[in-house]
Amino acid sequence: MKKLLTFLTILLLTVLAACGSDEGDSGSNGEGSDSGKKEITFGATTGPYSDMVNKAIAPLLEEKGYTVENKEFTDYIQPNNSLANGDLDANLFQHKIYMESFAEENNMDLSEVIIVPTAPMGLYSNTYDSKDAIEDGSTVVIANDPTNLARTLVMLQDEGLITISEDVDPLRASVDDIVENPKNLNFQEIEAGQLPRAVESEDLAAVPGNYALAADMDLLDALALEEMPDDYRNRVVVNTEDLDKQYVEDIKEVVESDEFEQIIDEEFQGFGKPEWMKEE
Repeated sequence: MKKLLTFLTILLLTVLAACGSDEGDSGSNGEGSDSGKKEITFGATTGPYSDMVNKAIAPLLEEKGYTVENKEFTDYIQPNNSLANGDLDANLFQHKIYMESFAEENNMDLSEVIIVPTAPMGLYSNTYDSKDAIEDGSTVVIANDPTNLARTLVMLQDEGLITISEDVDPLRASVDDIVENPKNLNFQEIEAGQLPRAVESEDLAAVPGNYALAADMDLLDALALEEMPDDYRNRVVVNTEDLDKQYVEDIKEVVESDEFEQIIDEEFQGFGKPEWMKEE
């Protein structure tokens, strides 16, 4: 009987040890933790930022041993919803102001990983071939949404075409905040998505970079390109709870690499670089 009890005890301990070993293995193969995670699902809006994932980020991550899937979206709602519910590991399509307001309105906890080069707003014209050629009383078509409108006014101020009141936050400026307009420019506000068409029919149009590229416009054809604040540049975003995971560190590392910047210089000409990239 003693021999039987001893045998059963040893057998039980062996089984428990094996179970513990299995649990440890689960942690190391990515099911119990992310240390072995080698599949990353990105989400990006169709156009330049999906291209950036496919041409620049994914290939460099694949060199690190990852398999990368990029899901394309045609709206600005689902990429964050899909991230929050776990269908995505990261997304690339939004600037800081949008991310923070969307997260607050929808009770999400989102964090940026790193800011990426972003297509800037441009002042385009088929009427004039330079900023200095703009005539008195010309019509400038601008976006009617507050964010793009404010960006437009800051760009025009940087180019010396208008002056915005010092009493207003430039990131929230409206046409009513213009205090100097030496060329007596007339401003016409329309939906941002319609701005590329306005280049054909009006004197000037201030077109956000993503809409310009979607319309096959060349960023380098602009009479002027905005020097956008980093708050308006797009960034890779993850759920805050994932911020310290290894795959997130690896995403940041590849975006910071010389290889990434080289691809940007070759494939994304005219994109404005974030401050961290200019400082290197």
